[in-house]
Amino acid sequence: MAEPVYRRVVIKLSGEYLAGSQVAGIDQPTVDRIATDLIAAQELGAEVAVVVGGGNMVRGVEVSAQGVSRTTGDTMGMLATVMNCLALEAAIERKGAPAQTLSAFVMPEICELFTRAAAQKYLAAGRIVLLGGGTGNPYFTTDTTAVLRAAEIEAQAVLKATNVDGVYSADPKKDPSAKRFDRLTHAQAIEGGYKVMDATAFALARETSLPIIVFSIADPGSIGAILQGRGRGTVVAG
Repeated sequence: MAEPVYRRVVIKLSGEYLAGSQVAGIDQPTVDRIATDLIAAQELGAEVAVVVGGGNMVRGVEVSAQGVSRTTGDTMGMLATVMNCLALEAAIERKGAPAQTLSAFVMPEICELFTRAAAQKYLAAGRIVLLGGGTGNPYFTTDTTAVLRAAEIEAQAVLKATNVDGVYSADPKKDPSAKRFDRLTHAQAIEGGYKVMDATAFALARETSLPIIVFSIADPGSIGAILQGRGRGTVVAG
């Protein structure tokens, strides 16, 4: 079995993906399949942390368009990410692996508060660490959260799980001629305006010298394949 290319990673998973084929909510078979993939990735010898979005429940921008303030809407979205983390934690533990949810918000009856020391302690102890609550501040996406947390816990890469196998020059579902990139610099990703990750996340990754690997989560085992350097994806680095 090939050794992992990266020993500690933060995986960014969209909340929408957890809904499966549903319009919203949590699709348990999808959550269970992702839990299996996360456990398999950890068994390769990598320390795995996960930042989950909340778009399957609440998107702050959409809520604010309906009359709620942007700050309140974003807070609702951040709370939704904690619920997704708890769902993943339960699925992982049902499969016999240890997991730990950490939140940017103080909620002692539900989970522990995120600190750099706590995350590193649980990773070193062999737990899959689920990072909820975003950054704890409105106006920041969970893409940015993933890069921020990766920098804080000294991860070696951010793995951005999407529904496409990398970064394209245009939406490949709408434009058959869209070009797929094997590799981009952070600057090229920002200048190109590619929507696979927001510009703030790419800028922070550039500042902290963190590579971002964009790949498709659709195929079982895709996380482990990327960790072993044999998966299909786009590397954004340098």
